Amino acid sequence: MNHSAPSLHSEPSLRISADKLAFVASDTGEAREALDSLARKYGNVPVEEADAIVALGGDGLMLQTLHAHMGSGKPIYGMNRGSVGFLMNEYREDSLKERLSKADATTIRPLEMTAINEDGSKHKALAINEVSLLRQTSQAARLKISVDGRVRLEELVCDGIIVSTPAGSTAYNLSAHGPILPITAQLLALTPISAFRPRRWRGALLPNWAHVDIEILDPGKRPVSASADHREFRRVTHVSVRESTDTEGVIMFDSDHGWDERILTEMFRY
Repeated sequence: MNHSAPSLHSEPSLRISADKLAFVASDTGEAREALDSLARKYGNVPVEEADAIVALGGDGLMLQTLHAHMGSGKPIYGMNRGSVGFLMNEYREDSLKERLSKADATTIRPLEMTAINEDGSKHKALAINEVSLLRQTSQAARLKISVDGRVRLEELVCDGIIVSTPAGSTAYNLSAHGPILPITAQLLALTPISAFRPRRWRGALLPNWAHVDIEILDPGKRPVSASADHREFRRVTHVSVRESTDTEGVIMFDSDHGWDERILTEMFRY
């Protein structure tokens, strides 16, 4: 079957108006102080009236903010008042509107996860970084992996498996020794976690239009949980994952240190 290539995720020429700003912050003292200071300096309008949302915290807050405003068309610009800050820009109070007016905007499409648990109930969730399946007990998980309706692995014995977007490829996927993907790559990374059998299987790169189906074998004895970013569902029996075709978010980075540059830097760090 032929597939038309979807549009690239990165749009460095896109510029965003920054006249009206809405600030959100994590619960840390440092982030709350930054919110108070910036709100006094630039004003703080309700999110629905804002040209852009400025998130003050760490990567966790950025993911929460992206999830909360996915599909709204509101661009989100983060400044690091947390610990990791891979998704955040450097915190500076001066010239914020000028920075925003020059920032590059990147469009991201999340993964759509559909999980069915043992009582037959169905759950849907979006994932910006990854969908991950993990064993719930000391027993290794047994998984059957299909791609676009064709079984590719009859049995994978492992601690779990990750389906990662390019945006999430430097997060949990990288910790599991998965590949780092350029942000514009039209790919998904399928990465096993501590694979026991087949021992030499290290995962796969899939086109981003691929549909991944994961069947949990022996779920009663070997229960598995499924997570879409921070949303977890326990004792699942089947999980389907695909990239969303109708939902997207917009994240902004300073033009001199965009997301593609950050990911490229990670590729040569190790």
